[in-house]
Amino acid sequence: MRAQFVLSEIGVGLRRNLTMTFAVVVSVALSLALFGGSLLMSDQVSTMKGYWYDKVNVSIFLCNKSDAESDPKCAKGAVTADQKKQILADLDKMTVVEKVSYESSDQAYKHYKEQFGDSPLASSLTPDQMQESYRIKLKDPEKYRVIATAFNGRDGVQSVQDQKGILDNLFGLLNGMNWAARAVMAMMLVVALMLIVNTVRVSAFSRRRETGIMRLVGASGFYIQAPFIMEAAVAGLIGGGVACGFLLIARYFIIDHGLALSEKLNLINFIGWDAVLTKLPLILATSLLMPALAAFFALRKYLKV
Repeated sequence: MRAQFVLSEIGVGLRRNLTMTFAVVVSVALSLALFGGSLLMSDQVSTMKGYWYDKVNVSIFLCNKSDAESDPKCAKGAVTADQKKQILADLDKMTVVEKVSYESSDQAYKHYKEQFGDSPLASSLTPDQMQESYRIKLKDPEKYRVIATAFNGRDGVQSVQDQKGILDNLFGLLNGMNWAARAVMAMMLVVALMLIVNTVRVSAFSRRRETGIMRLVGASGFYIQAPFIMEAAVAGLIGGGVACGFLLIARYFIIDHGLALSEKLNLINFIGWDAVLTKLPLILATSLLMPALAAFFALRKYLKV
């Protein structure tokens, strides 16, 4: 009988404050969708880092005749055969190096034509203008500076470039977007909590006569507060369910039927469904506990029992 009464009071409360309940559901849904989205973006960045950092190379570009005439770093002339042998021998001795491959100027020209053949600059380039290079696969991509320190400024070396630096800029941008989403999420959570508190306040005021009667007949404080707390929890849970729906729909349409089908993005390793599904219980638990706790503390002020 008591459980039936509590459930009936929950239904009455939700219907009586329908517009505020709807506002709570929407704000909780949006904030938790952003929360889940930020978690998934973090997973995506981590997945991309693991995928791309394993493939990045450090490139040692060697001076050619054109560089000797225009680049101060190559003022001593184009790289010689002895200098190339010495560079390769020094690389083989380094414990941080996993693999070294050589790219000739003809190979560099061929690769450039394959990637940028439509560029106006491609038609004016010749193979002898391209640089020879050593492409180095490191055991640990974080050890780039060891290579840079050893070979920057050496005779015959034009520059040492680390592809990881380019990726770091991309991941820095993605992380910045992620933190911006989290900031918006935090503001939405504050709005949701304020709406929950106001909803509980209005509900407690509108039922002050009933709660007064319940006090007189000796009802416990928890028995009086339970309907209000559960109202907030139910509204939050509905919002959490909507947020979960948003994430599932976004994963299906944006990745499975959007980005993953793009030929330009086929080298990106996107997160799988398992990453999304593991976030849903956390979102639902948060949507249940957050409004319930907010209602509990609000009742201590607005409902004296």
